[in-house]
Amino acid sequence: MYRTFGALVIGLFAAAAAQAHYPFVVPDDKGESAKVVFSDTLEPDANVNIEKIASTKLTLRDATGKEAPLEWKKGDGFLAVNVPGRGDRVVYGTTDYGVIQKGDDKPFRLAYYPKATIGAASAKAVGAKLPLEIVAVPALSKVRFQVLAAGKPVADSEVTVLLPAGGKKGVKTDKDGYTPTFEGAGRYGVQAKVIDPKEGEHAGKKFSETRSYATLVCDVSK
Repeated sequence: MYRTFGALVIGLFAAAAAQAHYPFVVPDDKGESAKVVFSDTLEPDANVNIEKIASTKLTLRDATGKEAPLEWKKGDGFLAVNVPGRGDRVVYGTTDYGVIQKGDDKPFRLAYYPKATIGAASAKAVGAKLPLEIVAVPALSKVRFQVLAAGKPVADSEVTVLLPAGGKKGVKTDKDGYTPTFEGAGRYGVQAKVIDPKEGEHAGKKFSETRSYATLVCDVSK
């Protein structure tokens, strides 16, 4: 009976993990535009109302390091963004999901920090002004990722990597915030989680902790 119950719990956990959605900034092949999807893959999920991430604010850092806000328009299951400029650029942002409560659980604040690199995957970190972010460190068709909170490495962060060949893999960061190395060129999607147990109040609502998720989309060259 205990084995059956354990299998049931594991199955429910796996199902919940599979249904988790995150905002990903997905650039087009030419680097001229991007779609912000709210999904568990890099494709729009037709079953999810994109209004859920309507609070998303985006910033473009161009090849010279200059930053400017980006405007988006609602598309069919995604937010459509024009990405001006040429060369290596970074699009990053914040999605303030507010304070939510599930059933009888304590309320928590939920925030997402999506990011994408256009061109070289090895873009400089946004740094201290971004509460949570993921940085790619590529080398010869290989890549590892570093999770940073306000520019500082995060140890033991739970990370899920969407692989270029398909599928996904869950790992944890080491003491310096790095994941293990992944092999293979192509497009990666990465999601990292950090929980701050500090209580607080946001928009007039009290919360017991803050759950932050960062995402990264990048292309690793051969």
